[in-house]
Amino acid sequence: MNDKTGFAPAAAPHASTIVSTAEDAISAGETSIPSQGENMPAYHARPKSADGPLPIVIVVQEIFGVHEHIRDLCRRLALEGYLAVAPELYFRQGDPNDYSDIPTLFSNLVSKVPDAQVLADLDHVASWAARNGGDPHRLMVTGFCWGGRISWLYAAHNPQLKAAVAWYGKLVGEKTLNSPKQPVDIATDLNAPVLGLYGGQDTSIPLDTVETMRHALRAANAKAEIVVYPDAGHAFNADYRASYHAESAKDGWQRMLDWFSQFGARKA
Repeated sequence: MNDKTGFAPAAAPHASTIVSTAEDAISAGETSIPSQGENMPAYHARPKSADGPLPIVIVVQEIFGVHEHIRDLCRRLALEGYLAVAPELYFRQGDPNDYSDIPTLFSNLVSKVPDAQVLADLDHVASWAARNGGDPHRLMVTGFCWGGRISWLYAAHNPQLKAAVAWYGKLVGEKTLNSPKQPVDIATDLNAPVLGLYGGQDTSIPLDTVETMRHALRAANAKAEIVVYPDAGHAFNADYRASYHAESAKDGWQRMLDWFSQFGARKA
């Protein structure tokens, strides 16, 4: 179970910099999304007052699942005028709240979730959002850590996607049955402009892999941009962890909003 703060146990210890967004101007809560014959739990948030269908942002979880940080990011996006939806993408394989350390969480749960299943689930999230007050012609995605990698893949998967922002998602890696392609392999297949946000001090995503991705994107003539924050490490937007780097997080958030506004959020 989540601890009393609503954060995943494996994400402990928690920092004192947690950002909490007021819900006065938004409607938020849990829902269930039909996907591939099952009901997928999800959290959604939207502004209370909306003039017509809202631009949609699918928020893809960190390895910790849809815990309090991801829910708060949905609330922040709702304040910016979006319908934000964060699906529980591990729900068939297990509950991330059952694990108290990251290595066990990764080996026993995260590694068992197939990319193909995740991408199909995200299609169903997009469909649900379009039926529940969202504008299918203004569909965007953002993801963090594990979800950052998925955001790159989804930009190559869904031709309806208008924009993607990937926060410190792995770019290269071993190919497995569950993960047959990495972002570097799909640079030529991107359907939407992608903004990648990375930390220069991120030991889990070495800068040479970021350069490899930049080369792949240039070779593919892809509409994409990668920003590296020299003083930030991995998970620099995670305000509930010691890795939080406020200056980089604030800049990245504004860049994300600008990216969405430029490529996907405006009405046609």
